[in-house]
Amino acid sequence: MTASPARVGIVGAGPAGLTAAYRLTRHGIAAEVFDALDQVGGMARSFPLWGQTVDLGPHRFFSTDPRVNTLWLDVLGDGWDMVDRLTRIFYRGRFFDYPLKAGNALHGLGPVEAVRCVASYAAAVARPGRDESTFDTWVSNRFGRRLFEIFFQSYSEKLWGIPCDRLDADFAAQRIRKLSLLEAVKAALIGSGGRHKTLADRFAYPRAGSGDAYVRMADRIREQGGVIHLGRPVGRIDLTGERPVIELADGERRSYDHVVSSMPLTQLVERLDPPTDVRACARRLRFRNTILVYLEIAGTGLFPDQWIYVHDPALATGRVTNFRNWLPSLCGDSPNTILCLEYWCGDRDALWTQPTAALGALARDEIRRTGLVGDRAILNDHTVRLARSYPVYEHGYRDAVEAIAAWLSRHPRLSVIGRYGAFKYNNQDHSILMGLLAAENIRGVASHDLWRANSDDEYQERSEITETGLQKR
Repeated sequence: MTASPARVGIVGAGPAGLTAAYRLTRHGIAAEVFDALDQVGGMARSFPLWGQTVDLGPHRFFSTDPRVNTLWLDVLGDGWDMVDRLTRIFYRGRFFDYPLKAGNALHGLGPVEAVRCVASYAAAVARPGRDESTFDTWVSNRFGRRLFEIFFQSYSEKLWGIPCDRLDADFAAQRIRKLSLLEAVKAALIGSGGRHKTLADRFAYPRAGSGDAYVRMADRIREQGGVIHLGRPVGRIDLTGERPVIELADGERRSYDHVVSSMPLTQLVERLDPPTDVRACARRLRFRNTILVYLEIAGTGLFPDQWIYVHDPALATGRVTNFRNWLPSLCGDSPNTILCLEYWCGDRDALWTQPTAALGALARDEIRRTGLVGDRAILNDHTVRLARSYPVYEHGYRDAVEAIAAWLSRHPRLSVIGRYGAFKYNNQDHSILMGLLAAENIRGVASHDLWRANSDDEYQERSEITETGLQKR
């Protein structure tokens, strides 16, 4: 093990970067964090809107890793409550359970479509596709082609912007593993044994919004001697000298013993002046953008879900969040409900450059068409654009990431973490874990492979947060 560095620079004040800073400063290592935004939390931040508190879409916290749960509880103290989860799929005017349940899905589709789905599933069992490297084949082998087309294809193509036969199976394996129609049937007949392992019926949530965890973490970092610079975008990281340098967008340069980066991997590599082949790999990787349109709806009691997945191909939105159904503490004294409609697009898509008024009109029209708000008045709309929200798992992306990782490994004073930084479809618990492991590496007490740090199977002992705190599973 190597000696701990004296001074660490961290790019990004999201869950991964703040967690690294939190653990480093706790052990007496000076950490300096930079973020282009004027608020901590990254994609998990919260903000006030129309007298209430909202997140950037739905951001539940759930982990089975005791290290992650222990840190989250340490930061929040008693500032959280449990939420009873309800999420459903909306498809052609009907609601379906999520995760899918055989009886509910087949009944909701009607007898003719149900027979087609069962026949399709039987065909998949008898003659499964041999190549499971793409999302469509991976899912079709487990559900049958017809259920794939109904419950997976439309939503996935909205999110990723590419046909499912170009989407890598890594997305399916990470999000819906161990769930098949056969398991759903077993669950319907004998209980919940076939339930997807990463879906919780209840989850812990901060009373002041998801972002409160990171506001509190930032406060603790400062108390422990760390420094957080907000509104200070980083231009590039310079690794050509003996010590790594963070070069800010205004040209200021600061050197460190070690640098942790959660800036988008593609930007990091492009600005490091890499070899031609590594640059080509970075240019193969793409991020997907998110547009969030918030609507203030008169009154309450619209529908019971925290969020709804919109699989209906006739609607452009992919998910609707109802912030009224999280915790009462978010709503203040407002008598109204805030919904958030999510749209996904690329940099060159026309939707990304639509005027704000046009996006508001689109969301107002689509929420009416769902029937979710009836004839309630829509009082206000507000739009937030998030660039590079989702790393696109296009088929073959892993080869590009592995080539980049191999090249970056030549720079031992650089750690790359987070959804953006490691090009991983992390939940916030995965990013917290990456921050924890990076801090242990930097302190010299471990040598974790950070590129493999978001595997739910990595840690054998399991736990979850309940009303009474941390309990073993």
